[in-house]
Amino acid sequence: MVHHHHRRRGHPCAIGRRTRASFLQVFLLIFTLWMPVLENNGFALACGPGRGGGRRPAVRKLTPLVFKQHVPNVSENTLPASGLSEGRVSRDDSKFRDLVPNYNADIIFKDEEGTGADRLMTQRCKEKLNTLAISVMNQWPGVKLRVTEGWDEEGKHATDSLHYEGRAVDVTTSDRDRSKYGMLARLAVEAGFDWVYYESRSHIHCSVKSESSSAGKSGGCFPGKSLVTTEDGGRKRLDEVSLGERIAALDSHGDVVYSEVIAFLDRAPSERRQFIRLTTKSGRVLTLTPAHLVPVENRSSIFAAKVQPGDRILVSDTAARNRTNGRLRWDSVVETKLVLEEGVFAPLTTEGTLLVDDVVASCYAVVDSQSVAHYAFLPLRIWNSVTSFFVQRLDDAPRVSGQNEDSQPTKEGVHWYASMLYSLSTYVLSPKMIYN
Repeated sequence: MVHHHHRRRGHPCAIGRRTRASFLQVFLLIFTLWMPVLENNGFALACGPGRGGGRRPAVRKLTPLVFKQHVPNVSENTLPASGLSEGRVSRDDSKFRDLVPNYNADIIFKDEEGTGADRLMTQRCKEKLNTLAISVMNQWPGVKLRVTEGWDEEGKHATDSLHYEGRAVDVTTSDRDRSKYGMLARLAVEAGFDWVYYESRSHIHCSVKSESSSAGKSGGCFPGKSLVTTEDGGRKRLDEVSLGERIAALDSHGDVVYSEVIAFLDRAPSERRQFIRLTTKSGRVLTLTPAHLVPVENRSSIFAAKVQPGDRILVSDTAARNRTNGRLRWDSVVETKLVLEEGVFAPLTTEGTLLVDDVVASCYAVVDSQSVAHYAFLPLRIWNSVTSFFVQRLDDAPRVSGQNEDSQPTKEGVHWYASMLYSLSTYVLSPKMIYN
């Protein structure tokens, strides 16, 4: 059992204002969403904030990058930058359909292959490139942006190059004036590319995160091989869990209980996605998406991407693993690592929490408040309770674990309610509360 300490009364006015603001935000969300509950896939706009939702940065003097400088100052394949390579995309690959051609007349494509490959890129890359093209024309009237390399299908680059996925471009100015390249790199940073590198005297390298790793599409999930504890004391992979089953979770009093899985906010068994792997001092390993919430000592719940070595997260004692009264304790994180895993599962329990691989995690993501997220999903919990009651009455039999699996197979993809909720949150909540 975890003992919670009461908040000190040091700043009652500030706390009161914050509480009122939180309740107002939750009220607005629930009021907007409380409508006839019809599962309409047309509502599935996005599982998080869309692109371009941020505020315009203040005007400031731009400083050109110097040769061999990259922004941010980390490796390209890390979380703060563009992330891991997810594998080459060939013309026969199903992911090839996700690449879009760019026919922007303000951009010159070298296309030395003569196949139009340089025009193919991910949607995110296309958006950033089009923004950069406008910046170039504003910075140097009469000059256009020039792309020398885009999607690569010929194997010219390093093994893990993002060119193979349409996530990277090499650019110059149309006049090929090398004195402009430092400022061109800075303009690329301002345009929103996730990693910009003054790589060569002849071009600037720019890349973006994968479409699947963005908060708008992934929300918060766990890989399919993650283990949870079921009510009978057994261990089960997340990709084997069914609606209606009860799994170990943490209640509002800090006790370990068994809570019903009432929905999957996201479910994609065959999808590969980038996850954060948190390893603790005692050897516990929690793998989840960067936008997912994790309880951290003295910091409430924070995004997994913000967890640092030295932070302490809640784990269960191995000796008490199969008991609901098992002890929980804080354990120090010793390593955080970006990994690529298969299977995407986001179970929602009645408590809004769950124990995954013996580590306490939230069921929620994207919004950095466990309480706001839990209240916002109240209509879904009420709806589940009402429908469960009538199903039991109609069947004239108690509900058992896994009963829903045969009558209503678990659907794949993002849950419509989560899609709508996260989409509307960008208009109701402060941008500081939303994962970006």
